[in-house]
Amino acid sequence: MSYQKPRTQHDYKDLFWSLLPLVLICLVIAGIASQCTFTANGPTAGQVPHIDVHTALKSDAHDFAFSVREPALPAEWTANSGSRDKITTASTAGGTVNDVSTVGFLTPQGTYMQLTQTDATEEALAKKIVGTRYATGTEQIGDRKWVVYGETGTEPAWITDFGDVRVLIKGAGNKGAFTTLATAVDNAQPLPRT
Repeated sequence: MSYQKPRTQHDYKDLFWSLLPLVLICLVIAGIASQCTFTANGPTAGQVPHIDVHTALKSDAHDFAFSVREPALPAEWTANSGSRDKITTASTAGGTVNDVSTVGFLTPQGTYMQLTQTDATEEALAKKIVGTRYATGTEQIGDRKWVVYGETGTEPAWITDFGDVRVLIKGAGNKGAFTTLATAVDNAQPLPRT
């Protein structure tokens, strides 16, 4: 008859020896599937995705009913993502659906900045992108006032009104990155709709 310790006498060594075979099996399976690698010098940076921001925004300008701007950013900024979405707002008339154009950039410091353009109201845009946060102030960049939505521990978002379109910039960049993107958007002319 084999001897087994009572449960109350088990300790961390028993747990370690019980889990070790399971961990080894997982590593072997991951190695066979080529899903993990080991680098003695630490992780290496992966390939940064790249999109043709001009083509993406030109397509949005053609398809959407509002003016779409393409900011002229410094060459060190890399356009790495783009998407389309919709904002639906309820009303007594049954609701409104507004198109949303979003492109993302990596700054020279490696932080992500988002540019969103829509004909939805500021309130609807803020609710869609920043949720329940409230406006906490404003930033004056050139002649344009940007409403700041920011809370401690979250990425700030700035929204401004160009008349037929609301523009939101958001991201992990510093104030210089926000100022650069805000200035570039303000200086950009609407793309032709053809």
